[in-house]
Amino acid sequence: MNDAEKELVAMVLSGRSEAFEPLVAPHRQALLGLAYRLTWNPEDARDVAQEALFRAFRHLRRYDPERSFRNWLFQIAANEARDRGRKKVRERHVLEKLAEEPEKRSNPEDERDAAEVRAGILKCLDVLGRREREVFVLRDLQDLNIKETARALGCSSLTVRVSLSRAREKVRNALRARMPQMEESR
Repeated sequence: MNDAEKELVAMVLSGRSEAFEPLVAPHRQALLGLAYRLTWNPEDARDVAQEALFRAFRHLRRYDPERSFRNWLFQIAANEARDRGRKKVRERHVLEKLAEEPEKRSNPEDERDAAEVRAGILKCLDVLGRREREVFVLRDLQDLNIKETARALGCSSLTVRVSLSRAREKVRNALRARMPQMEESR
């Protein structure tokens, strides 16, 4: 770490948050490039880079000035990309499993309707934000209870309830828009 970076870190730690931008500016493009190479998705890369910067700011007190700031920032980005990749794999696995497991129905028409609704729900998940999707998948598709969902996501039960309520409403509205026959059958 050079003297200018040490000074900027000291300024940020002393409460002058405006010093963070000049500290990270020289690394921004390289960070985005790394994030893209780790995710192979421009949107995910921007999210990973942004989250890495946020975490670096939030945890700057943990930074060891004996290490390269750039390497520390890249390590944060790599960890974030890895975490996101794991979440996507788990989510995809859950959704594939849901789509593959037809529920036991009393007649073929009910089974077909359930499969249609399940497929519709899966298509509607794209209307949810990240937290809403995580809560919805864990609570409604994986059948975790509120406390288990909160523990899995590292948030409060209240956050889970609020996110779940919003997610259900968004999925319900998206399903109604995609499958108008659902309203007619009520």
